[in-house]
Amino acid sequence: MNKNEIHQFLAQQKQLDLYRSRSTTDTPQAVKLKQNGKSYLNFCSNDYLGLANHPKLVEAFTKGVRQYGVGSGASHLINGHSRAHHQLEEELAAFVRRPRVLLFSTGYMANLGVISALLAKGDAVFEDRLNHASLLDGGLLSQARLQRFQHSDVSDLESKLSNSKAKNKLVCTDGVFSMDGDIAPLAELVKQSAKSNSWLMVDDAHGIGTVGATGRGCLEVVNATVDDVPILVGTLGKALGTFGAFVAGDEDLIEFLIQRARSYIYTTAMPAAIAEATRMSLKLVDEESWRRDQLNKNISFFKQGLAQAEITGLACDHFDTGSDTAIQPIVIGDVQATMQLSAKLKQAGILVSAIRPPTVPENTARLRITFSAEHSQQQIEQLLDCLNK
Repeated sequence: MNKNEIHQFLAQQKQLDLYRSRSTTDTPQAVKLKQNGKSYLNFCSNDYLGLANHPKLVEAFTKGVRQYGVGSGASHLINGHSRAHHQLEEELAAFVRRPRVLLFSTGYMANLGVISALLAKGDAVFEDRLNHASLLDGGLLSQARLQRFQHSDVSDLESKLSNSKAKNKLVCTDGVFSMDGDIAPLAELVKQSAKSNSWLMVDDAHGIGTVGATGRGCLEVVNATVDDVPILVGTLGKALGTFGAFVAGDEDLIEFLIQRARSYIYTTAMPAAIAEATRMSLKLVDEESWRRDQLNKNISFFKQGLAQAEITGLACDHFDTGSDTAIQPIVIGDVQATMQLSAKLKQAGILVSAIRPPTVPENTARLRITFSAEHSQQQIEQLLDCLNK
């Protein structure tokens, strides 16, 4: 694009209510925070367990800074791989019950690195239509043939797999879908992948820490082993409250990625202090299981309240979200109406993100409400009351 085309694009985005802008937060992540000097009740954070500002994580991070400094200084393969990184990889592997784990600086980089390392021209990657952008971009970057199957439609996937003549096939899905909050049909995907001799890769960014009896994520729910799901991706910046990501698999997969994943090889390692804080996160997920219990209670309370609410005056596709996770979308459809509702909530002191295309499909603009274990019932009632009004 030239400068004139860029200017026209920006003007069009504003006209269509699709222009993106940033708000400046002045306080730590919490259910109550300040932006530009004003206090808000926060329903748009991925800090599902309320760990992002937990005193024990702050203490572990501070100790990590004293021991390792602020920056890692280099990539993992030069001299940026600290003892803290190595211990976190071992503890994450034990946590997700996989032989090995490899840390990445972000979830986006993990997905790009894995898919582009495993696939090339002549291969095929099959992705759920509602997968996160990082999975889709990883498929495009790999130069394999990218085929998108209908959302959670295993029959559509089966048809596409059976018609594929590709040498290597990879099936990719979110565990918990980030904009809808529903969970992928993992048991059926495991069967279909095995039947078609395909790799199965699950990005459980929004499931790790919150889903499953012990917070091990979506794979725990279906008792999926490393043979069932050879590639598991998770992030550290959501339920675990810190920053970064990981890929879990068997010994050969991890060693292969160390040799071939460009987004791992050619980037600076995350600060070791973050690894130390995340090690504490893993302990708290086990020791403070009440957080997960409270999160589930909050989700149920909201859904019950929403079902009973008499919300009028909006042309809304549905208020029954269909999600049992911390992500509760209210699909409005119209972009302008969604933006107006988000703005009214903000005026009432409540932050709820308005999600618009291209993040979600056309005509599915929505409010994306997310819950934390730290939300009180009174705060959820306040949100429901504002939606009613």
